[in-house]
Amino acid sequence: WESELQLDDHVELASFFRKTYGPTGAFNAKPFEGSRSWAGARPELRAIAYDSNGVAAHMGLLRRFIKVGEVDLLVAELGLYGVRPDLEGLGISHSLRVMYPVLQQLRVPFGFGAVRHALQKHVERFGRHVPANVLSGIRVRSTLPDARLDLPPTRIEDVLVVVFPVELAMSDWPTATFIDRNGPEL
Repeated sequence: WESELQLDDHVELASFFRKTYGPTGAFNAKPFEGSRSWAGARPELRAIAYDSNGVAAHMGLLRRFIKVGEVDLLVAELGLYGVRPDLEGLGISHSLRVMYPVLQQLRVPFGFGAVRHALQKHVERFGRHVPANVLSGIRVRSTLPDARLDLPPTRIEDVLVVVFPVELAMSDWPTATFIDRNGPEL
């Protein structure tokens, strides 16, 4: 649970995210300055893998309602994916295997996530370990995590949507080309 983390945990996670996201661009590491261990919405639950070198992998979860087309839908949004660079190729699928029973315990209809198109082959491999469906051609609107005078309050992105059926079947996922997060991405 997020409320169980101590300041030292946030400091270690912030460092982990700076090192993990920094190589993809300095802007990607910026949200994790100081002891901030989240980028957009703050997670409710976290799966954190440790080894002898500290944090090895991370995945956050937040229950929320999203609007898929015209349908309000409860989901567990998964985000803040991270695997320490020296362990790449070993972690995210394992993180999903750990999180899937948690999704079942939470009794949410679906797990939901969004990733950039460059990660398509990577996320398609999720299906080997958990029932993941990768959907394209969907735009997702999110609010920015901070209100700024120089930017609009929302952002619309063309991303890959990853859906994990939990309590309902994939056939129950609404057909739509637009999803409104009604909040910042995780």
